Amino acid sequence: MTSTVLYESDFYHWTLEQVERLRSGKLNDLDLENLAEEIESLGNQQRSELENRLGVLLGHLLKWDLQPSLRGKSWRSTIREQRREIKKLIRKNPSLKSYLDEAVIDGYESALDLVVRETPLDYKDLQKQCPYDISQIFDDNFPVGVEI
Repeated sequence: MTSTVLYESDFYHWTLEQVERLRSGKLNDLDLENLAEEIESLGNQQRSELENRLGVLLGHLLKWDLQPSLRGKSWRSTIREQRREIKKLIRKNPSLKSYLDEAVIDGYESALDLVVRETPLDYKDLQKQCPYDISQIFDDNFPVGVEI
Protein backbone atom coordinates (compact mmCIF):
# COMPACT_ATOMS: atom_id res chain seq x y z
CA MET A 1 0.00 0.00 0.00
CA THR A 2 1.43 3.39 -0.94
CA SER A 3 1.83 6.11 1.65
CA THR A 4 -0.74 8.30 -0.11
CA VAL A 5 -3.35 5.54 0.00
CA LEU A 6 -2.49 4.86 3.63
CA TYR A 7 -2.78 8.58 4.40
CA GLU A 8 -6.34 8.56 3.08
CA SER A 9 -7.41 5.22 4.58
CA ASP A 10 -5.62 5.05 7.98
CA PHE A 11 -4.17 8.37 9.05
CA TYR A 12 -2.87 7.08 12.39
CA HIS A 13 -0.97 4.23 10.73
CA TRP A 14 0.37 6.70 8.16
CA THR A 15 1.75 8.90 10.96
CA LEU A 16 3.50 5.94 12.58
CA GLU A 17 5.01 4.97 9.24
CA GLN A 18 6.26 8.51 8.57
CA VAL A 19 7.82 8.77 12.04
CA GLU A 20 9.59 5.43 11.60
CA ARG A 21 10.96 6.53 8.21
CA LEU A 22 12.14 9.86 9.63
CA ARG A 23 13.87 8.26 12.61
CA SER A 24 15.54 5.58 10.53
CA GLY A 25 16.73 8.08 7.95
CA LYS A 26 14.63 6.69 5.07
CA LEU A 27 13.97 10.18 3.78
CA ASN A 28 13.40 9.09 0.19
CA ASP A 29 10.44 6.96 1.37
CA LEU A 30 8.62 9.83 3.05
CA ASP A 31 5.22 10.99 1.78
CA LEU A 32 6.53 14.54 1.40
CA GLU A 33 3.41 16.21 0.02
CA ASN A 34 1.10 14.96 2.79
CA LEU A 35 3.79 15.41 5.44
CA ALA A 36 4.24 19.06 4.42
CA GLU A 37 0.47 19.55 4.50
CA GLU A 38 0.24 18.13 8.02
CA ILE A 39 3.12 20.26 9.31
CA GLU A 40 1.48 23.35 7.81
CA SER A 41 -1.78 22.34 9.48
CA LEU A 42 -0.05 22.17 12.87
CA GLY A 43 1.12 25.76 12.44
CA ASN A 44 -2.36 26.86 11.44
CA GLN A 45 -3.75 25.24 14.59
CA GLN A 46 -1.53 27.51 16.71
CA ARG A 47 -2.83 30.58 14.87
CA SER A 48 -6.42 29.38 15.31
CA GLU A 49 -5.89 28.79 19.02
CA LEU A 50 -4.59 32.34 19.38
CA GLU A 51 -7.62 33.75 17.52
CA ASN A 52 -10.07 31.64 19.55
CA ARG A 53 -8.55 32.59 22.89
CA LEU A 54 -8.50 36.26 21.89
CA GLY A 55 -12.17 35.97 20.93
CA VAL A 56 -13.08 34.70 24.39
CA LEU A 57 -10.86 37.25 26.14
CA LEU A 58 -12.14 40.20 24.10
CA GLY A 59 -15.73 39.03 24.49
CA HIS A 60 -15.40 38.98 28.25
CA LEU A 61 -13.65 42.36 28.31
CA LEU A 62 -16.59 43.76 26.32
CA LYS A 63 -19.12 42.16 28.65
CA TRP A 64 -17.18 43.57 31.63
CA ASP A 65 -17.29 47.08 30.14
CA LEU A 66 -20.85 46.98 28.84
CA GLN A 67 -22.60 45.22 31.72
CA PRO A 68 -21.06 46.55 34.93
CA SER A 69 -23.96 45.34 37.08
CA LEU A 70 -23.26 41.72 36.05
CA ARG A 71 -19.52 41.67 36.73
CA GLY A 72 -18.51 38.69 38.74
CA LYS A 73 -15.90 36.15 39.66
CA SER A 74 -16.58 33.99 36.60
CA TRP A 75 -15.86 36.78 34.13
CA ARG A 76 -12.77 37.81 36.10
CA SER A 77 -11.46 34.29 36.09
CA THR A 78 -12.14 33.82 32.35
CA ILE A 79 -10.27 37.05 31.54
CA ARG A 80 -7.35 35.96 33.73
CA GLU A 81 -7.27 32.44 32.27
CA GLN A 82 -7.37 33.58 28.65
CA ARG A 83 -4.61 36.15 29.20
CA ARG A 84 -2.43 33.51 30.85
CA GLU A 85 -3.04 30.93 28.11
CA ILE A 86 -2.42 33.44 25.31
CA LYS A 87 0.83 34.56 26.93
CA LYS A 88 1.88 30.92 27.29
CA LEU A 89 0.99 30.18 23.66
CA ILE A 90 3.08 33.15 22.49
CA ARG A 91 5.94 32.18 24.81
CA LYS A 92 6.00 28.71 23.25
CA ASN A 93 5.51 30.09 19.72
CA PRO A 94 7.25 33.50 19.67
CA SER A 95 6.67 34.02 15.94
CA LEU A 96 2.93 34.33 16.69
CA LYS A 97 3.72 37.81 18.02
CA SER A 98 4.05 39.03 14.43
CA TYR A 99 0.49 37.79 13.80
CA LEU A 100 -1.01 39.39 16.91
CA ASP A 101 -2.55 42.48 15.28
CA GLU A 102 -4.33 40.35 12.68
CA ALA A 103 -5.37 37.82 15.32
CA VAL A 104 -6.97 40.60 17.38
CA ILE A 105 -9.02 41.67 14.36
CA ASP A 106 -10.17 38.09 13.72
CA GLY A 107 -10.67 37.38 17.43
CA TYR A 108 -12.77 40.50 17.81
CA GLU A 109 -15.25 39.16 15.25
CA SER A 110 -15.71 36.10 17.48
CA ALA A 111 -15.93 38.35 20.53
CA LEU A 112 -18.85 40.21 18.97
CA ASP A 113 -20.64 36.91 18.37
CA LEU A 114 -20.03 35.88 21.99
CA VAL A 115 -21.42 39.17 23.32
CA VAL A 116 -24.51 39.04 21.10
CA ARG A 117 -25.11 35.41 22.08
CA GLU A 118 -24.67 35.94 25.84
CA THR A 119 -26.14 39.39 26.42
CA PRO A 120 -29.20 41.40 25.38
CA LEU A 121 -26.91 43.53 23.17
CA ASP A 122 -27.00 43.30 19.39
CA TYR A 123 -24.31 43.92 16.76
CA LYS A 124 -25.58 47.47 16.17
CA ASP A 125 -24.89 48.23 19.86
CA LEU A 126 -21.21 47.26 19.59
CA GLN A 127 -18.16 48.95 18.12
CA LYS A 128 -17.18 47.56 14.73
CA GLN A 129 -13.48 47.61 15.61
CA CYS A 130 -11.77 46.42 18.76
CA PRO A 131 -11.74 49.25 21.31
CA TYR A 132 -8.69 47.84 23.11
CA ASP A 133 -5.06 48.15 22.13
CA ILE A 134 -2.57 45.31 22.62
CA SER A 135 -1.20 46.74 25.86
CA GLN A 136 -4.70 46.87 27.38
CA ILE A 137 -5.58 43.38 26.19
CA PHE A 138 -2.62 41.93 28.07
CA ASP A 139 -2.59 44.28 31.07
CA ASP A 140 -3.50 42.27 34.18
CA ASN A 141 -4.80 45.48 35.79
CA PHE A 142 -7.14 46.37 32.92
CA PRO A 143 -9.96 47.06 33.13
CA VAL A 144 -10.17 48.25 36.70
CA GLY A 145 -11.73 45.57 38.89
CA VAL A 146 -10.53 42.59 36.86
CA GLU A 147 -7.24 42.12 38.69
CA ILE A 148 -7.28 39.26 41.13
